[in-house]
Amino acid sequence: MAKTLHRGASSGTTAAFISIVAVTLAAWACGSQERGSQAAGYEGSLSCKGCHENFYDLWSPSHHGLAMQPFTPEFAGSQIDGQPEDIVIGEYGYRAEIEDGIGWVRERGPEGEREYRIEHAMGGKNVYFFLTELERGRLQVLPVAFDVRHREWYNTTASMVRHFGDVEDEAIDWREPALTFNTSCYSCHVSQLSTNYDLETDAYNTVWVEPGINCETCHGAGGEHVRVCDEDSCPEDAAIIGLKEFTAQQVNDMCAPCHAKVRPLTVSFLPGERFFDHYDVVGLEDEDFHPDGRDLGENFTYTLWLTSPCLASTELDCLHCHTTSGRYLFEGENSNDACLPCHEERVGASTAHTHHPAGSQGDRCVACHMPTTEFARMRRSDHSMRPPTPAVTLAFGSPNACNICHDDQDAAWADRWVRQWRSHDYQAPVLYRAGLIEDARRLDHSRLPEMLAYLESENRDAVFAASLIRLLEVAVDDRVWPVIARLLRDDPSPLVRGAAATTLGTNLTRATGAVLLEATEDDYRVVRIRAANALAGYPRDRLTVRQLRNLDVASGELEAALRSRPDDLTSHYALGTYYLNRGDLGLALLAYETALEVQPDFAPTLINIGMIHARLGEREEAEGSLRQALEVDPSSAAAHFNLGLLLAEYGDTEGGETHLRLAIAVAPEFAEAAYNLCVLLSDQRIEEAIEWCRTADELGPDQPRHAYTLAFYLYENGEVDAAARTLRRMIERGTGYVAAYELLGTIYEQEGSAHRAVALYRQAMQSSYLVDADKLRIEGRLLRLQPQR
Repeated sequence: MAKTLHRGASSGTTAAFISIVAVTLAAWACGSQERGSQAAGYEGSLSCKGCHENFYDLWSPSHHGLAMQPFTPEFAGSQIDGQPEDIVIGEYGYRAEIEDGIGWVRERGPEGEREYRIEHAMGGKNVYFFLTELERGRLQVLPVAFDVRHREWYNTTASMVRHFGDVEDEAIDWREPALTFNTSCYSCHVSQLSTNYDLETDAYNTVWVEPGINCETCHGAGGEHVRVCDEDSCPEDAAIIGLKEFTAQQVNDMCAPCHAKVRPLTVSFLPGERFFDHYDVVGLEDEDFHPDGRDLGENFTYTLWLTSPCLASTELDCLHCHTTSGRYLFEGENSNDACLPCHEERVGASTAHTHHPAGSQGDRCVACHMPTTEFARMRRSDHSMRPPTPAVTLAFGSPNACNICHDDQDAAWADRWVRQWRSHDYQAPVLYRAGLIEDARRLDHSRLPEMLAYLESENRDAVFAASLIRLLEVAVDDRVWPVIARLLRDDPSPLVRGAAATTLGTNLTRATGAVLLEATEDDYRVVRIRAANALAGYPRDRLTVRQLRNLDVASGELEAALRSRPDDLTSHYALGTYYLNRGDLGLALLAYETALEVQPDFAPTLINIGMIHARLGEREEAEGSLRQALEVDPSSAAAHFNLGLLLAEYGDTEGGETHLRLAIAVAPEFAEAAYNLCVLLSDQRIEEAIEWCRTADELGPDQPRHAYTLAFYLYENGEVDAAARTLRRMIERGTGYVAAYELLGTIYEQEGSAHRAVALYRQAMQSSYLVDADKLRIEGRLLRLQPQR
């Protein structure tokens, strides 16, 4: 076995590490996009008032109508209270001050005082956030916000800290791009927004038709309609988009962009269009969800709504329960009417179903099926509509409706009651699929057959299936790919097919490539784009004329999607990764350098720039970029890892060892760092090298290279029995790594046990894990030994 540090492996590991960062940032984008501009025939809601005054009067004071509003004396006098004292954030104190209806936030710090004028107020249902204009047209969310329900001021970003078990999180600085309205809030709080971002000057000239979500957001441009229509008549060809003719799916898709945690794919969306032609939705692969799908962080409702059995079994849409202005239609004594007509029997005998007194909070359907939780002072109702599952609270810590009300009791108490009331164990399926998600998150693939069976089961949920598929992207097991390929071909959900395309791209072979090439013709853009991205590294000389044409079209859609938000770091970063996978290092470098201009202190960008320079043989540039990444983030395991490989590759074994050890110190679960340290030390310190290979095998049991290399060095060190045991274990648990059969066969032959070697080779010939080319290699060994029988 040649001693080789795995630059290919390091690139993959770094890419996997970085993609997690990028996906997390992208996931924060809310869905709404630039839905037009003043030049496109949009007039604003006042133009509707003359003929539709009743609707206007209902809309204008609603949370949709007031999703954003200018900071005026009237607003200041009626909606907020004065801030009594500074809110201290690090070395700085911040206080909102209002005088004569003009507001500003005063910052006091080591450099003195500074005032930030409050230009706009955003929100209001739970919280008012305030915007100020910074340099180059940036509208930034200020560091203090006002809690409407508790009538108090608080630290904006401190409320947004996640709590992911043992994963540390901390509040970001309020000036970070994640809190730039132009980039992150996009147009879910204003109507017909145009960011007008100039990449060259890194500046905005953002405009919108009006603040809030106006009539034309849902009904389309009304300019021509207003021009030719009156109260009595309107030409058919001048009609606006009418929701009465919409299907339930079209209504849900219309509402989803502003109520979904998404990755935008285009720069435009109009009511009536299909959601998955313009967006991809974030699923339970994101730890902003508990593994059973309950909310943990900020998720904007839609992902859970897609898991609702009510949505799956009926033609239910958002307007069954809500008005177009966002109000809830069923309040007070009639609240349970929201569940009619589908659940007439249970609504009619609600106390028998709920086991709570008539008229009590617990007798309301939504109390148990849509419990309200809170994150970052935002209250949200659970739109999965599932019944209370305290057993899942016990298993995974997710909230349940019983203990939200009965907070003086524990989940075990609630679990006893629901099991007493319901003879059917309705919690079992929820527990089961949540367990699959949790195992996949932990990279525990011991239940892989169950995961794959769930994916192909008739009662699979699309969100859970897509989430599992995305989590299985890192599984190194040949049983995964046929299942994922079938899902890409046949699953009815574009969400599932899109996830399947992405995951299938991690195992790009002739067989998987053929299925992905078919997917470039899919009816939904999200699937075509994911397939094109997955095929970035596929050899184009293998394609037919039709395949090449379809791939080029889908690739064009992909590049347009990645360029759709030029002010967003992750867009340029993802574009660079696409070009890198395609082998176009020049374009990849340009995209990463642009990402660096948008955000100079993002270490993953610097790491990948360093990797490109390394692949080009430009050592000084590569080392400089990686060391710059470590200046930005000294705790970056990926930067230490890649720098360690670079130094070792150029003969600086001491420096290589130092940085590989630092990578492991920062990330003790970093299997590839342990593996490469094993290889690096094998010449001089074989005993220590073996221990590092053993660590790599324990940390990454799904990666057969780790176990094989451990066996090889054991064999080289004279520990033949230990090497044989390691190889047998590899083969017993299933491996497509032909070298494991060859080395174990060599050991048997050297021991004089030709019959054992023959039996092993015959076993390899029957293995479903080995490809034909590998079986030919084994057949050669078998033919050589058979005369000795």
